[in-house]
Amino acid sequence: MHTLAQLERGDLAGTTRLDLSEQLETFPRAIFDLADSLEILNLSGNQLSSLPDDLSRLHKLRILFCSDNPFTELPASIGHCASLEMVGFKANRIRHVPAEALPPRLRWLILTDNQLAAVPDEIGRCERLQKLMLAGNQLAALPESLARCRQLELLRIAANQLPALPQWLLSMPRLSWLAFAGNPFSDALESQTLAQHPLPPVDRRQIMFGDVLGQGASGVVHRADWQAPGQPSRAMAAKLFKGSLTSDGLPHSEMAACIAAGEHPNLIGIAGPLAEHTDALPGLLMELIDPSYRVLADPPSLASCTRDCYAPGQHFSAEQLLRIATGAASATSHLHTRGILHGDLYAHNLLVDSRGQTLLSDFGAASFFDPETTAGQALRRIEARAFGCLLEELLDRCDAYGQDERLTTLATLQRQCMQENPSHRPDFDQMVEQLQQITAQQSVSAG
Repeated sequence: MHTLAQLERGDLAGTTRLDLSEQLETFPRAIFDLADSLEILNLSGNQLSSLPDDLSRLHKLRILFCSDNPFTELPASIGHCASLEMVGFKANRIRHVPAEALPPRLRWLILTDNQLAAVPDEIGRCERLQKLMLAGNQLAALPESLARCRQLELLRIAANQLPALPQWLLSMPRLSWLAFAGNPFSDALESQTLAQHPLPPVDRRQIMFGDVLGQGASGVVHRADWQAPGQPSRAMAAKLFKGSLTSDGLPHSEMAACIAAGEHPNLIGIAGPLAEHTDALPGLLMELIDPSYRVLADPPSLASCTRDCYAPGQHFSAEQLLRIATGAASATSHLHTRGILHGDLYAHNLLVDSRGQTLLSDFGAASFFDPETTAGQALRRIEARAFGCLLEELLDRCDAYGQDERLTTLATLQRQCMQENPSHRPDFDQMVEQLQQITAQQSVSAG
């Protein structure tokens, strides 16, 4: 984090990234002294409600963060920044997005946790848009012009006021990661699915909470000892939910999806929700994951936008790749059968051991749907493209690709998952069957 004093003294000359959070009420004009170098400007956590009309003087600016400020309108001057690709105004008070506020090169727009009642039709002009985060607003409709954003891959519209999913949304050619829980049309499905797959609550008095194992946007995971009556003590994990909106959606929808998912060898086992108690955070008791499991990749970076980041030199054998792919597909197929869309099928949500045994985790973007409807079939095939992206990343990092005929067959499946017409993609039941057939084959040289 930088300081205003550093900026005004000229200590930051030539910097490409500036981070200022000092409860600023006005935009420091000294920022313009960095116009010939500044690419990333982070003004989150201030008291700003406007930006200067001549913001475009920052002609190299690619990324702008202004989250946690009291803006009520997306500043129109943003739209004149010719190089700007990523705009983040999470947790403001934005009620209005002027058409002129949308930059021509926009790829990634974050307006989570605001007060938006509408998105301008002009969003359809943003032909490069790949990632659109609108969870936690007051949207009762999406502009049909959004269908023209054919590069859109990730869409977050959870916790709004949408009465239905637009039909055109289901046929977008590159849409892969979709979250829509917490809308009127999905709330009833969430309750219905949870009622079909209930789990009795676990008495909190049976739980001894231990060290923090990890934490994310929706909550904190603790080590826990579970002493059920008449049973030996069991080492478990307990996730306590913060109860606040995340970029993906609402914690109660995540809890509901975890419970409704039920048992599957490629999912983390859930013992049950923690019994409600005055002043206690809602929580889930779950199986403790063996420490041999590691997260497969890191989340997307500012540069990669929608694609995960792998460690330099990270490679997989054919056997590891096939186990990972089969495990992820099998878990997703199971969820779809239960009317749950994972919404975030990524390598960074896969826990994998050295052999490739896989657990699909993180239900923060999960949504509920009716698998028997036409729309339900379309949603399954949206997630198929996410799986295609995962397969592409794994194949790119497999030394045996091009030498093992099984991987040649897998590459064909990967291309089918990426077809622009979603109805031409396989569903996960078909993919699991094909993956099992590929895995059963003996390794044969492609040469």
